[in-house]
Amino acid sequence: MTTDQTTNAAEKAPEPAAAPAAPAVDPRLLVREAGFAGYLAEFKRKMKSGDLGSVPVVLGLILIGAIFQGITGDFLNADNLTNITKWVAGPGLIAVGIVFVLLLGEIDLSLGSIAGVSAAIAAVLSVRSGLNEWLACLIAIAAAVAIGALHGFFFAKIGVPAFVVTLAGLLAWSGLQMYVLGDKGTVNVLNDGVLANLDTYFLGDGDVAFTWGFAVLGIALFGAGQFLDAKRRGDAGLPARPMSEIALRTGVLAVIGLVAAYMLNQDRGLPLPLVIFLSIVVITDFVLRRTSYGRQIFAVGGSVEAARRAGINVAWVRISVFMISAGMAALGGLFIASQQGSADKLLGSGNVLMNSIAAAVIGGTSLFGGRGKTWSALLGILVIQSIITGLDLVHVNQAIQYMITGAVLLGAVVLDSVSRRTQKSSGRG
Repeated sequence: MTTDQTTNAAEKAPEPAAAPAAPAVDPRLLVREAGFAGYLAEFKRKMKSGDLGSVPVVLGLILIGAIFQGITGDFLNADNLTNITKWVAGPGLIAVGIVFVLLLGEIDLSLGSIAGVSAAIAAVLSVRSGLNEWLACLIAIAAAVAIGALHGFFFAKIGVPAFVVTLAGLLAWSGLQMYVLGDKGTVNVLNDGVLANLDTYFLGDGDVAFTWGFAVLGIALFGAGQFLDAKRRGDAGLPARPMSEIALRTGVLAVIGLVAAYMLNQDRGLPLPLVIFLSIVVITDFVLRRTSYGRQIFAVGGSVEAARRAGINVAWVRISVFMISAGMAALGGLFIASQQGSADKLLGSGNVLMNSIAAAVIGGTSLFGGRGKTWSALLGILVIQSIITGLDLVHVNQAIQYMITGAVLLGAVVLDSVSRRTQKSSGRG
C-alpha cells in the first residue's frame, strides 16, 4: 500500500465516539439530597457570599424588642403589639408599592403626596358631598392609579427620568391635595363609617376564635401550598423540597402565627388593618413569584435591553408598575386617614414616604433593581414601626426619631451595597 493510500485510509477511519457528556445537575437538587446538612452548608455559603436574605431584619427585630422591653418593661405587652400591627398598615401598603418600583431600579418620590390626595378625595366626596363611602374610596384609588399611569407614561414613553417625573408629582399632587381640602384644610372622617372602621374594627368584635381561625387557616394554606408545589415539581422531574423541609417551614410558621394569635387575643383580637395588609402582601408576592407578569418585572429590573430582546413590552411593564405603586399608596393613605381620624394637608408629608422607602430597603429589596419581594415591606415596616413605638415609649422627641430612622436607612443601603459587591466577587452577582 502506498503512502498516499495509507494517509487516505487513516483520514477515512472513523473517529472513536466521544463519551456522552454527564448531564448537568441542579445544585439545588444536591443540597436537598444532602438533607439538613446540605441546607446548613448552603446557608453558610450564602452568608459568606453576601446573600444575607432576611437574616439581618429578623435579628434586628429580636434586638429591638429586647432593648425596648428591657428599658420600658411595656414594649412586649399585648396592647402595644396590637397597636404596632395596626399602625404598620398605612406606611406598609405604600412600601409594598415601592417594592414594585425598586424592582425596576427606579424610585417614586410622589407616593406620599398620592396617599394624601387620595385620602382627601375620599373624605371630601363622602363627608362634604354625601357620596357613598365605598364609592368615594374606589374613586380615590382609581384617581391614584390614573396618576400612576401618567407618571409611567412620561417615564416609559417620553423618556423623562422617574426621579424627575415623581419629584414633579410630589409637588403637583400636594398642591391638588390642598385644593381639594379647601380653606379649612381638614376633613374629619364619618364616625363609624368605612374610613373610620379601617383602623378601629376588630374581626368578630374581639372574639378569640377569629384570631385562632385566621392563624390556623394561614398555616394550613401555607403547608398545603408547599406540599402541592413540591409534588408538581417532583412529577415534572424538577428539584423539589423534601417533606422534612416542608414540615420544618410549616412548623416555624405555626409557632410564629400561633404566638401572634395568642398575643393579639390578650388584647382586642384580630385587627382589620393587619388582615388587609397581610392579604395584600400574600397576593402581591404570588404575582411577583408565580406569574409571567412578575417575571417580566424582574427581567426589566435586571436588564432593560435583555428584556426587550426577549420580547417583553418594557414600556407597559414600567407604566403598570407605577400604576400599582400609586394604587398601593392610595390604599395606604386611606388607612393613615383612618388612624388619625381625618384627611388633612399634612397627610402623606413628613416622614411617611421616607419610612416607606426605608421599610422596603431594610426588608431586603435592592435599590439597584432586580432583587426583592413584597415580604420585604412587611419585615421592614415592622422594624421601622417598632423603633418609632419604642422611642415614643421612652419619650424621645421627633427630631431624634428622624435621625435614628435615617441612620437605620443608611445602614440598610450600605449593607445592600456591600452585599452586592461581595456577591459579585464570589461570582454570584
